Amino acid sequence: MLQRAMTFAGAAAALVLLAGSSFAQQQEPRVATIVHAGRLLADPATGRVLTQQSILIGADGRVLGVEPGYVERQGATVIDQRNRFVLPGLIDSHVHLTSELSPNQFIEEVTLTSSDAALRGAENARKTLMAGFTTVADLGAANDAIFALRRAIAENRVPGPRIIASGGSITPDGGHGDANGLAPDVLDVLRSTSACSGADACRRATRRQIQAGADVIKITATGGVLSNTAAGVGQQLSDPELEAIVDAAHAMGRRVTAHAHGVGGINAALRAGVDSIEHGSYADAETFRLLRQGNRYLVPTMMAGWWVGQLADQGGTLSPAQAEKARAVGPALVAMARRARAANARIAFGTDTGVSPHGMNAREFQLLVEAGFTPLQAIQMATVNAADHLQLNGTAGRLAAGHAADIIAVDGDPLRDVTTLMNVRFVMARGAVHRAE
Repeated sequence: MLQRAMTFAGAAAALVLLAGSSFAQQQEPRVATIVHAGRLLADPATGRVLTQQSILIGADGRVLGVEPGYVERQGATVIDQRNRFVLPGLIDSHVHLTSELSPNQFIEEVTLTSSDAALRGAENARKTLMAGFTTVADLGAANDAIFALRRAIAENRVPGPRIIASGGSITPDGGHGDANGLAPDVLDVLRSTSACSGADACRRATRRQIQAGADVIKITATGGVLSNTAAGVGQQLSDPELEAIVDAAHAMGRRVTAHAHGVGGINAALRAGVDSIEHGSYADAETFRLLRQGNRYLVPTMMAGWWVGQLADQGGTLSPAQAEKARAVGPALVAMARRARAANARIAFGTDTGVSPHGMNAREFQLLVEAGFTPLQAIQMATVNAADHLQLNGTAGRLAAGHAADIIAVDGDPLRDVTTLMNVRFVMARGAVHRAE
């Protein structure tokens, strides 16, 4: 009896050891890919550049770790970027993938379908990815087109950046995000389904937008440059409407970002509790004080101001009402960015691309440096800051264990010459290589 008990105990112990060994083997992930980086800015928050590093990537497209030296693992694919500067994939916090400003903008409003928008969005998503932007926030597009594109990219059916999407903007009836400048019977057809008047209606519109699939709520708190109406860029959503939208969105776990140019609308949106300001053209000291309350960000979109300023002088693309606003807002954005730097505002990188051509997103870096920011500060805006702003801290913005393997590489040193980011030579998104030169 004693012998049988001892035999049973020994067998049980052996099983425990075997199980533990098997568990350990299961827990140790296989290295599928290794990127050899000559210079590596793994965590832009620190600004520390490491040399001769290896980024280990698992089969699930996530970073397993970073090791010094050029290491190898049996069965792993090695990607040689030893002569390049490697950093996390870039994040653009404000794009419009399914559209692009052109001389045909007015006729396309009534000739293109949402299917056309989705297909054009797929093309623009590829251009954006090839430019080194592995994550974007798409703020203001037809729900069916942008949500379908978001799904197709997530399922690896088409190449493109990770998309955080708002779908249609919550806008006042006749406001910046609504149809304008068309015949009344056409307006009735093209009127935004997210347009609202009154607090209850705006609360309902917000809930319906979340129901449709919005990751974030985008509102048009003020008038805008490209709305075809001479309504200025002042506050358009009322204080009660702003408060209702923010209350409804936050109750359902969504952040709210506000398109806002005029200072009255900017500050009203911030007082109502919005989480970020897009553009912020006429921001003042009170704006920066309010931005410091909570985890709030400013997204300057200097690229949009620069581009429409050029178009206003060229003619042929903007209507007279649009051109008049563009000439005023473009320079205001540059002056605002300088004030934001002096106020030490928390800034996330965003371009409003779609106003400007897709694939030119990195021109924003040069504009930020011209406004007085250092190259490192501009890169931080497009990595760790933008990841925090979009609530992707554990996914994007850094190259660390558990984060997505979103990796780019450039020739030269972007910390010395930020324009090198306008010519990305290597792009990996979620562990898959999309560009390798």
